[in-house]
Amino acid sequence: MPYISNCDIISHQEVAPHHFRMVAQAPEIAAAARAGQFCMLEVQEGLYPFLRRPMCFERIYPDSISILYKIEGEGTRLMSRLSTGQSINIQGPLGKPFPLNPDFDRHIIVAGGIGIAPFPALAEAIIGELGKTPEIIIAARNEDLLLCEDEFHQMGCKVHLATDDGSVGQKAFASQVLEDLNPGSDSIVYCCGPMPMMKATHMVCSEKGIPCLASLEAEMACGDGVCLGCVVEANVEIEAERMVRVCCDGPVFESSMIYWEAY
Repeated sequence: MPYISNCDIISHQEVAPHHFRMVAQAPEIAAAARAGQFCMLEVQEGLYPFLRRPMCFERIYPDSISILYKIEGEGTRLMSRLSTGQSINIQGPLGKPFPLNPDFDRHIIVAGGIGIAPFPALAEAIIGELGKTPEIIIAARNEDLLLCEDEFHQMGCKVHLATDDGSVGQKAFASQVLEDLNPGSDSIVYCCGPMPMMKATHMVCSEKGIPCLASLEAEMACGDGVCLGCVVEANVEIEAERMVRVCCDGPVFESSMIYWEAY
């Protein structure tokens, strides 16, 4: 059940160039939220900007949530100016969470850029509910834009780094690092990031015959499936359309459902 609440901001700081982490006190939303779901934020009161901004849950605490985001436009720029002690109106949780399957021994998370955002919550859920410690692949353009490495180390996760410029970790794409890890039939992969990165990750998993769960990002107007502004092409037919809505059919999908040739 989604809630709409005015939530006090208890922490808000820049964690990398143009990347911020906001923690908001939201007990009802936190109690209902699951890793992979998202919320819609009203970045300021009034009619401008008119639409809320969709944001996944980075971490879910007993009475609060954290949001990790990148300044992409006017909405997130305004959001970045909010200070501790102010409040923000949050609608959530929305969407479908990551399913947690106990049949797999090896859980591998593949993140590109700000696509890391849903994965601290997922890693905590895998550890807490399945008793397994996931492996993490974090890819970014350069060292300054690698996010959440320390948080995953604190959870006991093995972290593999990849940068486009080779400034830290391997000079490789995330999908290449995944292939090097040689996941097998005991493995399941979770990915989020730019569509080309997720497409390449899906291809690796498809070739190896292992499941891959992709968390998609999209611009949204409503967040609950009415406006059809977040549709992506699919390999399945739903209500006579080969499209899925990221907000309510996802944002987490089996990667085989997505028509990756469109990207």
